[in-house]
Amino acid sequence: MNFSEYTREFKYNLKLATPVMLGMLGHTFVSLVDNIMVGQLGSAELAAVSLGNSFIFIAMSIGIGFSTAITPLVAEADSEKDFEKGKSSFKHGLFLCTVLSLLLFAGLLLAKPLMYAMDQPEEVVILAIPYLDLVGLSLVPLIIFQGFKQFSDGLSLTKYPMYATILANIINVILNYVLIFGKFGFPQMGIVGAAIGTLVSRFAMLAFLWWLLKGRDKSKAYVTNIKFFVLNSTMLKKIINLGFPSAMQMFFEVAIFTSAIWLSGTLGKNPQAANQIALNLSSMTFMVATGLSVAAMIRVGNQKGLQNFTELRRIAKSIFLLGIIFAVIFAIVFLALHSVLPKIYVNLDDPINAIDTAEVVTIASTLLIAAAVFQISDSLQVVTLGALRGIQDVKIPTVITFISYWLIGFPVSYFYGKEEALGSLGIWLGLLAGLTSAAILLYIRFNYLTKKLILQKETL
Repeated sequence: MNFSEYTREFKYNLKLATPVMLGMLGHTFVSLVDNIMVGQLGSAELAAVSLGNSFIFIAMSIGIGFSTAITPLVAEADSEKDFEKGKSSFKHGLFLCTVLSLLLFAGLLLAKPLMYAMDQPEEVVILAIPYLDLVGLSLVPLIIFQGFKQFSDGLSLTKYPMYATILANIINVILNYVLIFGKFGFPQMGIVGAAIGTLVSRFAMLAFLWWLLKGRDKSKAYVTNIKFFVLNSTMLKKIINLGFPSAMQMFFEVAIFTSAIWLSGTLGKNPQAANQIALNLSSMTFMVATGLSVAAMIRVGNQKGLQNFTELRRIAKSIFLLGIIFAVIFAIVFLALHSVLPKIYVNLDDPINAIDTAEVVTIASTLLIAAAVFQISDSLQVVTLGALRGIQDVKIPTVITFISYWLIGFPVSYFYGKEEALGSLGIWLGLLAGLTSAAILLYIRFNYLTKKLILQKETL
């Protein structure tokens, strides 16, 4: 097949993916703003946000991963022009997201004592606990928002979640500024102020997205007159069967990055702060790949509904190629600016913490080189995972992600991440090993399944 057979899909792929990218970048931008503003307070405060967010990211990964079950079901129903099937998928998915958000918040509250048992710096734990309480509560509107977002994506209305996320970021930046530093007569609340900004902005984001979808002809009938507690056990089971493995896939990946935060904490507050900087920058580029993953889920889901498996395979490969191109660009940026980007997060004019700051910047610069190397692996694995979800293949990919991250990646991080070994760099080499393994194995799975589907269709 000619190269142009793939590249001619780029325009439509980007049309779908760009709003999702910007929306996902918006979620990460909330964390970026928190990190930059809190970083001005000192390395202990930045490490505390890192530690608190490590718990949040685990819970968030389960909620967001579960919600992805809604998109391929709605996309398939949309291509079949089956409104009832689409609304049922959305309603049951939203119900389950709501229940899950409350359970995850309760789980976070119960998990707080673990901070004291994790060999983390005591000053960091003391700062992290009140931050965790408020940001943990913000998971409730965030995961319900994800239910609406995944539904909106399934209808190819990807720009509306982006608009809601932009509003949330504006609110978050304003509240962070006045509450962290005590501006315009507000009390100076430090990292608790950052947590309040996140909480308020996420409630606003949810309300705004619902209002936007209610005003759109294509989505209005779906998001109004929802009989929330009139449920069908078959549809609940179908979404759980899709959503639970998807949640586990995201959990296994996020958990290994979270383990990197915890392992960094055993090295001290400066390595932990540096890890947070590199992780936050990597998250920004990962959101671009995530946008392409959603585009893959939508387009593959549509082609599955049409039973056009040859087109499904071609379109998915065009998105894989686009992801690799972006990844190469980001890798070059990280390599070129690895010593410059970490300085955004710290206060270079603070003479009291000058030694700590210099160490944080040095370690983070090294980690960005590792992050540059794994850009391609990270992009390919998440985009391929999106395509597999579009086919509604979730169980085997869950096994693949577990093997890649926890049987391959984590042991490398653990053994080479010790102070007497490679320290922080060793932790990130484990991340590289896990992501690369996942990318290879998931692509093999996709290649096998799509060839099988095409062959079955031809023999009928």
